[in-house]
Amino acid sequence: MKTPAAPHTDAPSAPHGWDTTLTPEAVEALVADAITAPSLHNAQPWLFRFDPERRVFQVRADPERRIALSDPEGRATHLGCAAALFNLRVAATRAGWKPVTTLLPDPADPYALAEVGLDDGRALYDATREPYRKTTETYQWSGEPYDGTADAYDELTDLYPALRCRRTTRAPFSDEPIDEQLLDTLRRAALIEGARLAFADEFHRETVLQLGREAEQRTLSDEALRAELASWAGEAPDGGPRSDGVPTAAFGPRSRAGNGPVRDFDVDGTAPRATVDFEQGPRLAVLGTHGDTPVDWLRAGQALERVLLEATLDGLVTSLASEALEWDELRWAIRDPLTPMGHVQMVVRFGYGEPGPAAPRRTVSEVLTYAGTAGEAPAA
Repeated sequence: MKTPAAPHTDAPSAPHGWDTTLTPEAVEALVADAITAPSLHNAQPWLFRFDPERRVFQVRADPERRIALSDPEGRATHLGCAAALFNLRVAATRAGWKPVTTLLPDPADPYALAEVGLDDGRALYDATREPYRKTTETYQWSGEPYDGTADAYDELTDLYPALRCRRTTRAPFSDEPIDEQLLDTLRRAALIEGARLAFADEFHRETVLQLGREAEQRTLSDEALRAELASWAGEAPDGGPRSDGVPTAAFGPRSRAGNGPVRDFDVDGTAPRATVDFEQGPRLAVLGTHGDTPVDWLRAGQALERVLLEATLDGLVTSLASEALEWDELRWAIRDPLTPMGHVQMVVRFGYGEPGPAAPRRTVSEVLTYAGTAGEAPAA
C-alpha cells in the first residue's frame, strides 16, 4: 500500500494534533495547486478551510467575489469553485491521498459547496499499471459522476502536470484539425464527472458564435453590465499589478472581422492590441448536465476542469465562452436540440496554438483558513 506523503519533503514538523504527513506547508501546497483553476472574469470566488483534526478541506464560495449582475444565481461561482475543487482532488491524489468528496455538505450554509476528506485507506496509483482507457461508447450517460471508481481515482494523478500549464488563450488557433480519438478522450473526461461534452457541427457552431456576439452587444449596451465587466478588466485601479481579473496583457488581439470567438475585455476599445484574423472554423463544444441545480453546477465545474486539463496534456489550447449563457433566453437557444443535454453550462473552444499568459492569482494566505485556530495555521 502506498504511504501518503506531503507534496514537499522539506516541510517543517507539524504542530501537535496534526497528521504528520499534513504539515501547514503541505496543506498550503495543496491549496496553491487548487487555485490555478479558471473562473468567470478570473474573479477567483473560492475560499478553503482546513480542519486538521478531521483531515478535511471545506471549499466555500466567497460572497465578496460574486459577479452580481452577470451571475445573479451564482451558477458561475459554483462552476469556478468546482474547478478549484477538482484541482484539489488532483493535487491530493498526487500526494498519495484518496480525496473523498461530499457536495453541499451543510444545507443550512449556502456558501459551503463541498468537503474533501483525505483518506489514506488504499493505494491510489501504480506507475507500473497500464493506463486505463475507454471510449465514450462504453458509457451510458446517466448524469451521475464516475469519480467513485478506482480507475477514475487513479487517473487523477496523470492530470497533475497540467495544473500549472493550463491557460485561457484568447489568441487565434491554427486550422489544424483535432483527431477524433482525442475528441473522444475529452468527451470521456466530462462523462467521468457526470457531465456531457458535445462538439458542435458547422450549423450549430454558427448558432453558438452568433449568440455569443448578440450577448456581447447586449452587455456593452447595458451601462451597469458594461461597468461590471470593466471592473474586472485592465490594470488595477491603483496602477499596480492585479491579483485577480483579466489584465490588459491577457486580452488577446482584436479580430479583424469583428467576430472573434472569445470575449473582448477591452470595453472602451483603447487597449494597445494587434488586429489579426482568427481561425475560420473554431472547434467549439458545449458542456452540459441533465439538471440545473447547484449540484449540477458543481459537477459541471469539475467536469470542465477535467476536460481542460486533459486537453492541456494532449497539446491543445483552450478558451471559455460564457457570454450567451449569462442571458436565460440565449442560454436555452445555445443548446443543441439533437443531443440529450438538458442544460448548457459552458462553451469551450479547442485548438492548437501558443498558450496564453498566466492569469494573476490571489495568495494562498488570502483564501485559506484553519478550523479551531481562529483562522490561522498553528505555529510549528
